[in-house]
Order: sequence, then structure tokens, then C-alpha cells
Amino acid sequence: MFTSDRAPSLKTVLLASGLVLTLAMGVRHGFGFWMQPISQANGWTRETYSLALAVQNLMWGVFGPFAGMAADRFGTMRVVLVGALAYMAGLVWMALVTNATLFVLGSGVLIGFALACTAFGAISGIIGRVATPQQRSWAFGISGAAGSFGQFLMMPIEQQMISQMGWQAAFYMLAALVVLAMVPMAFFLREPAHQHGHGPQQSIGHALGEALRNRSFLLLVAGYFVCGFQLVFIGVHLPAYLKDKGLANGSVAVTALALIGLFNIIGSYQAGKLGGRLPKRYLLSAIYFIRAAAISLFLLAPLSAWSVYVFAAAMGLIWLSTVPLTNGVIAGIFGVKHMSMLAGVVFFSHQVGSFIGVWLGGYMFTKLGSYDMVWAISIGLGVMAGLINLPIDERPLVRKGELAAA
Repeated sequence: MFTSDRAPSLKTVLLASGLVLTLAMGVRHGFGFWMQPISQANGWTRETYSLALAVQNLMWGVFGPFAGMAADRFGTMRVVLVGALAYMAGLVWMALVTNATLFVLGSGVLIGFALACTAFGAISGIIGRVATPQQRSWAFGISGAAGSFGQFLMMPIEQQMISQMGWQAAFYMLAALVVLAMVPMAFFLREPAHQHGHGPQQSIGHALGEALRNRSFLLLVAGYFVCGFQLVFIGVHLPAYLKDKGLANGSVAVTALALIGLFNIIGSYQAGKLGGRLPKRYLLSAIYFIRAAAISLFLLAPLSAWSVYVFAAAMGLIWLSTVPLTNGVIAGIFGVKHMSMLAGVVFFSHQVGSFIGVWLGGYMFTKLGSYDMVWAISIGLGVMAGLINLPIDERPLVRKGELAAA
């Protein structure tokens, strides 16, 4: 095992994991820009490409708990290294494969697995273990902001790559960038072997069973489904929705997605800070209620470039702000020994929602010629998630003779 004699500093972990998250989330958020050029080049409907992204999100969730288990047991470094190579392979696959079935299955599995190894679930464990309990919510907020910065940074870069060098060459360039940047950063995420022995002496099976019997954990899982549904539907289908409504200037969609990333840097960081002072369940409920209201107002207001920008900024403030709060609730209730694995379980629910949201968007557009029904479902689910999070009990579990590490 690649280990060091002492744990890395929190600053080192946040910087290294921040760059990994910036690329992992930034590249992934830009996949919507490839929908139309790939579909046109291969003669596919939007449903085919939407299905590919839906499978990516579902596989991200399926592999998430296992990537988390591996990170908790063998260290984050190894998991990120494997994920970087899978990410490169997935991007090359998307550039080369023209058979619809192979495209959906191959890119779905490779990119989904890569994201499970390089995004929030796998990285949350090392952050939770290195940070003190007092720093933890803030540190999760920093990591959330890094993912958001990736979206802000990479949106215009990816759009320019496609327009200047073509959609295939853009995939090749991103594949090289992912490997060359992620692999060196992984070596700064080494943990000492004894780090994994801290906390309650539970097996993986016992920790998982304990969580699945916990009402608050199940409520968190249910709420996170809605988060995934809303975000991936908007992130993938917003550019096409705007074009359908007459905003043919592609820069509007690029600017909107970049604004979501920019404002979510603020939102994720502030959510992490507030989570250290206020009940996280109330903050989570507020986020979902605000999302439902923001979507409703966006649909009711006259559509223009500025209404899109205002909507993007509002959504950006609450885009990934659920991540530090959700991870904070998990760490607070169960401790950090199995943090990555439990975060992966919750994130599986998020990705089931993502799968349904992105696929349903393409399916309903193909059948009805509009996204109106999916927008309405997003609003209803937001209200439901706001209510679901209210009764969560954030207090640490009391096990036989010991308090849960928190």
C-alpha cells in the first residue's frame, strides 16, 4: 500500500482534492454541449445521448459505495489514480464510438466509474478524517466550492474547444488534461495505514446495516434523489431548452452554466460555514424549497437572456450546497471511519434521481416536443424534498458503551 508515516495536512488535502474535483465536475458538467453535435453527426435523437448521460449518472451512483469502501480501506490515493485512467478511457470512447448501444454502455460505465472514484463521495472520507470536527462542515464546503469552480472554469473552455477544434478533438484534449492533472494530485492524498483504524470498530456490513436502519439516514437518501433529478435535468437539457424557445445564441447557455458554477462557489462555501452553526436539516429543507420557487418563477417570467442569467445565479447559490450539508449530517451521526462508503450510499440515491431526470427530459421531449412536464415534476419534487428533510435527527448515534465519532 502507498502510505506515508503521517497524515497529510488539511491544506494539502483541500488543494489536491480541490483540483481533482475541479476537473472531475467541470468536465462532467459540460457534457450537455456535446448533445447536439454528436446527435447530428451520428443521426441520433436527443433521447440516445440523454440515455448515455443517464447511464453515466446511474453508474456513478452504483459504483459510489464501492469506491467509497475502497477509499476508506485502501486510501483515497489509489482510488483517484484508477478513476483518472477510467475518465481518460471514457472520454476517448465518447469520441470514437458511433454505435448507439456501445456508446451508451461504454461511456456510461467508464465515466460513471471514473466519477465515483474522483468526485465527492470518494474524497469526502479523507477530508472528514483529516479535518477536526469543528473544521469539518467548513472543509466540506471548500470541496463543494472546488467542484463548482470547475463548472465555472470549464464551461467556456469546453464550448470553445468544440467550436474551434471540433467535438471529437475536444474529447481527446480533455482526456489528456484529466490524466496529466489528476495523477500527480492523487499522490498528495496518501493516508497512513493507522488512519483507517480510528473510530468505532465496525465492519463495513455492520456500518451499512446500522445506517439503513436509521430513519434520518433514509430521509437523507430520499431527499438526495430529488437533488440529482433537478440538477442533472437542468445541467444537460437547459442549453437545448433555451434554443427551442428561441434563444439560439449559444453564448447564453454557456454563460448561464458558467454563472451556476460561479455562484455555487459562494453557495457551497457559505453552506459549509452555516452548517457549522445552524441545524443542517433546516438548511437542506430551505435549499429545496428555494429551488422549487426559483424554477417556478423562471418558467412564469418572460424568457430573455437576463431572465436566464438571474435564474442561473439563483440556482447557482443552491446548486451543490447540499453536498457539504449532507456529508456533514452523515459524519455527525455515524462518524468518519466509513464516511466515504456511507456518502456513496446516499449519493447512489442522488444518481438514481440523475438518471431519471436526464433520461426523462430526453424521453418527454421526444414524445411531447417540450420539457414542460419535466419542469413541473422538478417543482413538485423540490417541495417534497423540503418537507422530507425537516424531521432528520442530526445527533450522533450512541452505540454500546461508546459515542459515535463525530
